[in-house]
Amino acid sequence: MAGPWWRLCRRWTATCASTGLSETVCHFNARSVSSSASSLGRASWSSGPGNQVNFRISCHVFFSRHESRLLYPTLQFCSCRAAHSDAKLKDPFTLAQKDLTSLYDDIKKELFVSKEELKSLCDYYFDGKGKAIRPMIVVLMARALNIHSNKAGDLLPGQRAVAMISEMIHTASLVHDDVIDGSDKRRGKRTVNDVWGERKAILAGDFILSAASMALARIGNNTVVKVLSQVIEDLVRGEFMQLGSKENEDERFKHYLEKTFKKTASLIANSCKAVSILVNSDPEVHEIAYQYGKNVGIAFQLVDDVLDFTSGANQLGKPSAADLKLGLATGPVLFACQQFPELHAMIMRRFSSNGDVDRAWQYVLQSDGVQQTNYLAQRYCQEAIRQISRLRPSPERDALIRLTEIVLTRNK
Repeated sequence: MAGPWWRLCRRWTATCASTGLSETVCHFNARSVSSSASSLGRASWSSGPGNQVNFRISCHVFFSRHESRLLYPTLQFCSCRAAHSDAKLKDPFTLAQKDLTSLYDDIKKELFVSKEELKSLCDYYFDGKGKAIRPMIVVLMARALNIHSNKAGDLLPGQRAVAMISEMIHTASLVHDDVIDGSDKRRGKRTVNDVWGERKAILAGDFILSAASMALARIGNNTVVKVLSQVIEDLVRGEFMQLGSKENEDERFKHYLEKTFKKTASLIANSCKAVSILVNSDPEVHEIAYQYGKNVGIAFQLVDDVLDFTSGANQLGKPSAADLKLGLATGPVLFACQQFPELHAMIMRRFSSNGDVDRAWQYVLQSDGVQQTNYLAQRYCQEAIRQISRLRPSPERDALIRLTEIVLTRNK
């Protein structure tokens, strides 16, 4: 019998199964809404050119008395349609492009060293071919918060620095992760440790982190320094959590989600919080930024874990089934355990026996583990939308809403 945490996840995913993200963007936590609110917002999408999704919110959002009040003081109801005459959510990549154009050049300036080999090591992943999801979210969040706070939409210097720092911390963690995992491929090319060796890769990761720390100190805000320092601690704790497992089924899933937050979502959540601190003193605004980043970050990783089973190596830019080969039980495997209890023993021995990886792969594909993990990712995206919709309407806020759909539908 599933434990309490499993029942909660099953309830979330069952809700998502019957009510898609598009139908629940405005219909938040319907069970908690009082009976006086008989009519809730509804949303619809239509497919556009290039398989892009046009997201139309056709009526107002009602938040129940159990939820926090809207922070846009002139509205009792949040209407995303009011933000734009065509009611289409803006493309996040297009809106953030101008701010991200010089991102990698700025990072390379921070990493400038006279020693040529160290420079090549540090610049290796800053080639402009990454997704740059984290700095894009930070840039859009900063602009949305600036508009919400009655400021000009332009980025503050400190906010621009946070976007850059977020990508530097992320890349340093990738370099270190590849050493720990013994990976030889990342983003479709050889890893730093495979090209230069583990020792130099570790030093390169350390150097990138040190440069990020110096850039963080120059922002000159102690609270921001504290918030982003938490990211480093979470990354280390998350890596240690990944090295272990839980025998109890309920604890195992909680362990997995907490590890997912620390290794992936903490950076996004705390970076969003950092840019909010630089423009607004209201703790509730800080929490909105943090919660959006947290929920999108967890959803992003859940989808990543699904892609490890559903996408080929060419799409991912790294070997498929990589997590199983590393002994890691991710969402699809943990959900599959409900239908195939044989997986429990494999999880505890970290898929180390002959044939474990292949058998676990087949069990996951025969189960609804992939589907349930996707539904759980939808649930986190719904919460992200609920949070960001509390800000004043702006193109950037709407782009952050649109981003949740991109997170859920990506294939690499």
